[in-house]
Amino acid sequence: MVKRYDRLKEIQRLDPERDFLEIYRLTVTHEFPWDITRALELALYRTYAVPSIGRLLDETAELTERSQKRYDDTALLLDTVVEHGFDTDDGRTAVRRINHMHRSYDISNDEMRYVLCTFVVTPKRWLDGFGWRRLCCHERRAFAAYYRTLGARMGIKDVPETYEDFERTLDAYEDEHFGWDEGGRRVSDATLALMGSWYPAPLAPLVRGASLALLDDSLLRAFRYPRPGPVARGVTRGALRLRARAVRLLPPRRTPHYARQNPEIKGYPNGYEIAELGTFPTPGIRGCPVPGRRPSQSSAE
Repeated sequence: MVKRYDRLKEIQRLDPERDFLEIYRLTVTHEFPWDITRALELALYRTYAVPSIGRLLDETAELTERSQKRYDDTALLLDTVVEHGFDTDDGRTAVRRINHMHRSYDISNDEMRYVLCTFVVTPKRWLDGFGWRRLCCHERRAFAAYYRTLGARMGIKDVPETYEDFERTLDAYEDEHFGWDEGGRRVSDATLALMGSWYPAPLAPLVRGASLALLDDSLLRAFRYPRPGPVARGVTRGALRLRARAVRLLPPRRTPHYARQNPEIKGYPNGYEIAELGTFPTPGIRGCPVPGRRPSQSSAE
C-alpha cells in the first residue's frame, strides 16, 4: 500500500535535470492537482496587472466575451504537454497552437518571459501557504527545467536557469510594471465572474469575495480593488489551510488527475481536437490580431 510520502521519496530518487518531466507530472497530477490548478489560475491572473498585457487581453475580447472558452483552451493546451510530453505529436501540436496565437500580437520577449515566470513561482508560493506539503528542492529544480524547456520551444530568449532566477525575474518585473489599466480591470472582473459562474448563483458573491481575499496588496492596488478586511482574509486563508491538513491525512492519489478532468472545463463535453483549440487570428477581425499591431518575432514554430 502506497503511503502519503512515498511519492515524494520516488521524486527524490529521480534526477531533476534529466527526469524533470516525470517529476513535474508526478507533482502536478498526483501530489497537488487541485492546488496546481488554483495556482496556475492565479499565475495567469497576475499577468493582467501588467498594463500592456491586460490591455491586449481586453482588446482581443477573448477573456471578456469568451471567458469560458479561453479558460478551457489555455488549460487544455498546457495540460496536453504535461500529459504527453514535448516530443510527441500531441505535445508538438499544442506548442504550435500556443506559438501561432502569440505570434499574431506584438508581445515583447520580456512580457513572454514574465508570464513564463509566473508558472514557476506562483505554484511554489501557493503551496508554501496552502499545500499539504511544500515543494522539495528536486521539485523546484524540475519546475524550472520544465519551463525552461517550454520557453525554448516558444522561442523566448534569456529564460532564467534556476527557480531562484525565475523568482528574482518575476519580482523585479512586477515591481517595475504592475499598474492600473482600464482594460486590465475589465479582464480581471470578467475572470472573477467566470469563477463565480462555476458555482450556484447565490454563491457567486462569496466566490468573488474569497478570490479577492487571496490577492496580495500589489494586485489589489493595480486593479484598484478595496483591500479585504482581516476577517475575510482570515476565513478564506484559514479554510485553505484546514483543507491542506485534511488532504495530508488522506491516502495518496493512485491515478493521475489531469486538467482536462477538472469540472471547470465545460466547453468540450464531446471531446476536442488539440489542433482546433484556441483562436485562429485573422487580420481585420476584432482583436485577432488587434488592428495596427505587428506580428511578434519572439515565438518559434
